[in-house]
Amino acid sequence: MPRIKILAERELRKIVPLDLAAVQCIERAFHSLATKAVVMPPILRLDIREHRGEVDVKTAYVPELEGFAVKISPGFFDNPKIGLPSTNGMMVLLSTRTGLVQAVLLDNGYLTNVRTAAAGAVAANYLARKDASIVAILGSGIQARLQLQALTLVRPVREARIWARNLPKAEVVAQELSGQLEIPITACGDPMKAVAGSHVIVTTTPADQPVLSAAWLEPGQHITAMGSDAEHKNEIDPSAIAQADIYVADSLKQTRCLGELHHAIAAGTIAADACFPELGEIISGTKLGRSSEKQITIADLTGTGIQDTAIASLAFAQAEAAKAGSSFDN
Repeated sequence: MPRIKILAERELRKIVPLDLAAVQCIERAFHSLATKAVVMPPILRLDIREHRGEVDVKTAYVPELEGFAVKISPGFFDNPKIGLPSTNGMMVLLSTRTGLVQAVLLDNGYLTNVRTAAAGAVAANYLARKDASIVAILGSGIQARLQLQALTLVRPVREARIWARNLPKAEVVAQELSGQLEIPITACGDPMKAVAGSHVIVTTTPADQPVLSAAWLEPGQHITAMGSDAEHKNEIDPSAIAQADIYVADSLKQTRCLGELHHAIAAGTIAADACFPELGEIISGTKLGRSSEKQITIADLTGTGIQDTAIASLAFAQAEAAKAGSSFDN
């Protein structure tokens, strides 16, 4: 039997940083989703409402890749109250030829965080103005930090604002990121003030009521919504989808069911059968993205299994090259 590689979070952090290689990995995944016979089943979801918990299981098979990942991703959003992270999880990489386990990635959600932030960078790279330099982040969790870090890889960010319901937490995040990224970052007590004059807006919350009003949007802005990965979550005013010049889904099938588009359809501002481009189609050039600096663009990122297979495959390749992790015979 082939040997199985085991990688812990501390090892994965060393070999799979949030860098351009990770961004390019996720970009290729979206391109494959639009151009190859990818098999990506619907998300398997388990809700544990009494503990404000949710568990998603995602997977995808990509032709030409040697492995496919199955990811278990819990999010328990009251955990910070007891000193625990709100997200964790693991990925299992299996051979596409034999189905045998190649690797177990005990990442505690780290790889999901990297691929999610990388997806935000990909969306901004194809949809935001080339000169986008002012960023508004709505939220103060791990994705607030990583989405801003990822944006600096693809755009000349020179200023950022962070809003969160917990202003002291936003102030801590702003101070820490300002030192890390060496740009001025301010915490805002009012989301409208954070958004005003921003070129890129990223919503990173588990909100079930909109935190971004359509009335605040200005010509030329790009919005990446990445927190609405469940039916009950809603970060953007549903009328914003109709107001935008370009709306782009990571997976239109998914966003019709659980993304911001889902809420726009439910509110009647968008027809249920309305057709929109997917991010992979814009990357591959089969659909058009931004064509004017005045356009308002929205990327609705719900998280796809192909991203997990891509980042797990990258982690396995990097581990093999670095001889990282431990192995055992099954």
